[in-house]
Amino acid sequence: MLKNIPPIISPELLKILDEMGHGDEIVIGDGNFPAASNAKRLVRCDGHGVPEILDAVLTLLPLDTYVESPFMLMQVTPGDSVVPVIWDEYRKIADNHQENVKFSEIERFAFYERARNAYAVIATGEKALYANVILKKGVI
Repeated sequence: MLKNIPPIISPELLKILDEMGHGDEIVIGDGNFPAASNAKRLVRCDGHGVPEILDAVLTLLPLDTYVESPFMLMQVTPGDSVVPVIWDEYRKIADNHQENVKFSEIERFAFYERARNAYAVIATGEKALYANVILKKGVI
């Protein structure tokens, strides 16, 4: 066993986070996200929500401070009345791990395209809509 690694982080996910280099991106997708069809490397975290996975990942993964926004959200589709209240929770989680993290929003289809180029995709069972996140890895 290792110390200080959140137990929700599987050996497979730990390996992927370690393999990632500066500037690589990882997606944490909600239960509706087409993870398998968009992933180069897919990590299944079914039964877990995005907030708990995000918190665990940010315990280990530094966010890139050399870019405008290392934390990207899937933008609400124009005309959709959904208000993603889960984003408030993401802000609290990010603030607990790193100061002044800038969030940005990416249009849905551009988000999918970016996900196809990400180092890996984590599939969760999150039920909240627009709960998808892309994180850009920084340096220690």
